[in-house]
Amino acid sequence: MAILGNIIKGIINLTDTLSEETNHIESQKKILSDLLETAKETQFGEFYQFEKILKSENIQTSFAKTVPYFDYNSLNENWWKKIHDGEENVTWVGNPSYFALSSGTTGKSSKRIPVTDSMIDAIRSSGIKQVTSLNNFDLPADFFEKDIMMLGSSTDLDKKDDHLEGEISGISASNIPFWFKGYYKPGEEIAKIDDWDERVQHIAENAESWDIGALSGIPSWIELMLQKVIEYHKLENIHQIWPNLQVYTSGGVAFGPYEKSFKALLGKPVTIIDTYLASEGYIATQVRPETDAMQLNTDNGIYFEFVPMNPDYINEDGSIKQDAPALTLDEVEIDADYILIISTVSGAWRYLIGDTIAFTDVERAEIKITGRTKFFLNTVGSQLSVNKMDDAIQHLEEKFATQITEYTICAKRFDDGEFYHSWYLGSDLKADNNKIVKALDNFLKDANKNYKVARSKALKGVKVTIIPVETFHDWNDNNKKKGGQVKMERVMKEAKFAEWENFVNEISKK
Repeated sequence: MAILGNIIKGIINLTDTLSEETNHIESQKKILSDLLETAKETQFGEFYQFEKILKSENIQTSFAKTVPYFDYNSLNENWWKKIHDGEENVTWVGNPSYFALSSGTTGKSSKRIPVTDSMIDAIRSSGIKQVTSLNNFDLPADFFEKDIMMLGSSTDLDKKDDHLEGEISGISASNIPFWFKGYYKPGEEIAKIDDWDERVQHIAENAESWDIGALSGIPSWIELMLQKVIEYHKLENIHQIWPNLQVYTSGGVAFGPYEKSFKALLGKPVTIIDTYLASEGYIATQVRPETDAMQLNTDNGIYFEFVPMNPDYINEDGSIKQDAPALTLDEVEIDADYILIISTVSGAWRYLIGDTIAFTDVERAEIKITGRTKFFLNTVGSQLSVNKMDDAIQHLEEKFATQITEYTICAKRFDDGEFYHSWYLGSDLKADNNKIVKALDNFLKDANKNYKVARSKALKGVKVTIIPVETFHDWNDNNKKKGGQVKMERVMKEAKFAEWENFVNEISKK
């Protein structure tokens, strides 16, 4: 084994050995106290009396009673827009160095989320935690000498007034430590190319000169990149050009729906590590090979609260009702769905990030993403979360020996006046449609009692349309742009779904 690889692995092993096991509950109490202390003289801190909260007997309880819930729209309208108007010390000390542009999975207009220097430090610290946790995965020493392909958005950030703007993956990649730049691929020059297809073309052309040991990025775009490299070099699988590829760090969405299609591009198994990097911060990362659950980064600039997932707590626009209860880490239960609320060193306060999670291990603070609050399909009482939809897709893949890499769904009223769940699946599946519908419907009845009840009452049935997966990519390209943090809408409202169906029909005519 290479000497350098052994040295690096030894340092990681030593760092991991010296680090104490985190007490996540105590870490969260300290994080909240530090956040309030730092921001107490900001406009937000003075308005919500952070000084008084800090002197209360129970800071967590007082914080929850004093500060309301915010989503992006309410926090931006009431506070963050002041930053754009030139005001300082609004929700965090000073002014942010960056704004992360995020359209998420809904809407065409970009959100502009502050990213402070403190958040950059927190993300970097969480990244170091991820690297040290590689010691748990029993990787060979020479792995630590290989190149790492980080496929995100462009690192060519836009200058706006006194700050830079871009997607969070581009901001993060533009702030990688100097010692890491020798390992980072595709390198700064290619990473700055804004056009996705052009950037991937350059990656394909340069692929032979790199010794890639790890990949990092959103599954759908990683797959397209790998397909391009394989096609360009006329390969059977990616290991024919990158034989030392051993790790894929997934992020942004659940990896499950992509597992089968991703593995089809490989020549041998790789270690899959899940991460959870959002525009608002580095939320969690997988630290153990025994589970694909991720550990919340409880000691790196983010304070977490958890609202029980109940449709009665959610407004029509997806925001949270102010009387919804919020639990702290010491109050949550295993296997229950929670709406994730965060307060951060970027000046997001009691902020609805839009994701739902469930704990797999409370003591270790390990979670799985179960869906999006706006993608929780509760029309006619079906109460269907994205993780149940993902499970259903995997069931179809196994039953029909196929790959379904993308899908979307809408609870739609059809011409007969009845509600149906209308699914579009990205696949080349040729099976009888009635059999697909039956398999999907029966699986969900078994997996979700609320769905089963809805199917016996107001939910009339299921409809399935099979389309090429490329149509989903074209939709994203048409509505936003390819690559980066862009994710497909899993659930659409009827108005958006009408646009989607018109788009699909137009594509099919070409």
